[in-house]
Amino acid sequence: MIFAVPCLFGLEGLAADELKYMGMSGVKAETGRVLFEGGASELIKANLWLRTGERVQILMGEFRAPDFDALFEGVAALPWENFIDKNGSFPVKGSSLGSALHSIPSCQSIIKKAVVKRLSAKYGISEFPETGAKYQIRFSILNDTASLYLDTTGPALHKRGYRPNANLAPLRETLAAAMVKLSRFKGRDVFCDPFCGSGTIAIEAALAALGRAPGISRRFAAEEWRTIPRELWRDAREAARSAEYRGDYRIFASDIDPACIEIARENARRAGVEEYIRFSCADALSFTPPAEGPGIIMANPPYGERLLDVKQAEDIYRALGKIYRRLDSWSLYLLTSDLDFERCFGKSADKRRKVYNGMIQCQLYMYKGKK
Repeated sequence: MIFAVPCLFGLEGLAADELKYMGMSGVKAETGRVLFEGGASELIKANLWLRTGERVQILMGEFRAPDFDALFEGVAALPWENFIDKNGSFPVKGSSLGSALHSIPSCQSIIKKAVVKRLSAKYGISEFPETGAKYQIRFSILNDTASLYLDTTGPALHKRGYRPNANLAPLRETLAAAMVKLSRFKGRDVFCDPFCGSGTIAIEAALAALGRAPGISRRFAAEEWRTIPRELWRDAREAARSAEYRGDYRIFASDIDPACIEIARENARRAGVEEYIRFSCADALSFTPPAEGPGIIMANPPYGERLLDVKQAEDIYRALGKIYRRLDSWSLYLLTSDLDFERCFGKSADKRRKVYNGMIQCQLYMYKGKK
């Protein structure tokens, strides 16, 4: 099978690196997605272990679809019966951009009818109760080229299951994991998030330090499919648990809002990492290292498009710049949408990377500390 992993823009290379590290074959990063090849075992492994991808989808096929007839015939030619059983539920959702087929409801209807035609011919029945396992069909039509997928994940991979509670501007777990990955944090350095909010960055840092599969505590859509033996899922989870390791980690998370600290602590408890993170209520603008460095400071401070106006955000950046100039052995990773950040901070970043926090275009500014 060919699998497609959609990603937040800017994270495709990181997701590709993860898949290569897992030993996947045919890994290819494209805009907004990463492709790889494999079977049921690879499907399971990717769902359990991916930190920076959004979901794992089977790429059923791609073809030109300049009109509804072409869309219908292209969909009807795909081997849906290899996965969807007689009782399976197969809803359709998707998107269209720059294409003649711009009506999403019409595309959904055509695709549904084409799949029914294919399955009717294979199973010899005309009506489908759709009372069994869910086989979510997803489509993307871009510049008149249709891509058809079966979603194996269910709720997106960034929904690890530990964060039912969040503050007003939560950072997506996959983006937080990407930031941790870029810092190369493995649990040896001191790690601090002085704007922890609901605790996502610190929790993802703890998961990375433990080597814990981020999807180990949640369920996936394909666990209900008849084509994948349940024991494969069980064995993969047991292998993931046996691969974890413990350590004396120095991960610190603080926020000026006591309510955020309570939310973050509860989320860490749900993630099973509360014992590895030291939470405190503190003003980031009075930040002092909680332990001797070298260390990593990672933050997603409030910025104008989220919680504060632009002037308030820039005042925070100026204050952070003064603090950081006293911490020459510490590395800093700071996410913001403010393109004037470096001017306010008072120092150009060693590296920067464009990423998206939801629909907001941001820059991750990276400063390397002296060894």
